Amino acid sequence: MHENFFHNLKVYYEDTDSGGVVYYANYLKFMERARTEALNSIGYSNKMILGSFNSLIIVKSCNIEYKKSAYLEDTLTVRSFVKSITKTSFFMNQIITKNKDVIVEAQVHLVFINKEGKPVKIPDEIYLKFKPYFCDTIKT
Repeated sequence: MHENFFHNLKVYYEDTDSGGVVYYANYLKFMERARTEALNSIGYSNKMILGSFNSLIIVKSCNIEYKKSAYLEDTLTVRSFVKSITKTSFFMNQIITKNKDVIVEAQVHLVFINKEGKPVKIPDEIYLKFKPYFCDTIKT
């Protein structure tokens, strides 16, 4: 059994169109915030990873499915977990819910890179801190 990261947020006026519906691209921002908070929850930040490991975590690809809309002042929960991992990257599944209804599902491929943009090995100490959040699927 793997663990999940949870991040709660409220939909603000700036997140919506003139009809009060969350603009589709803003779900990507919500998921980015959730990934940043997940990283913080294990004791790291993007700035710290850059300073300590000369690495960045970038999004290589994202597959997203919009199921229902969210609206102004809704409270949303972003659930995130690591679906699979390789030596240099991992796939994170992220599910946004409103109450108990799934409104967005995404699989995000994240890669560790150096300052030159080349993939690098995930630092062992970060790998170990993320390990409880992995599914059983670990690739080499």
